[in-house]
Amino acid sequence: MPMANLQVKNVPEPLHRKIRAAARRRGRTVRDLVLEAVQHEIEREDFRARLARRSSVELGHPAARALEDVRAERDVRVLR
Repeated sequence: MPMANLQVKNVPEPLHRKIRAAARRRGRTVRDLVLEAVQHEIEREDFRARLARRSSVELGHPAARALEDVRAERDVRVLR
């Protein structure tokens, strides 16, 4: 598969140091870390766009209350 080149210029030195350090901590190259971060951001953007196209769901009560109910049910089961 053909690959394109991408060059980023004028990266602030403090950010570049952070990127290098993060890559080292993860045992990755700066290239791999940056590509992974860009891919992740594009996937998040795609997800947000898909989510925005979905119609809303009426739960009948606030989502926080539904979560509280589920947790209360779980806690009752754990105590038995």
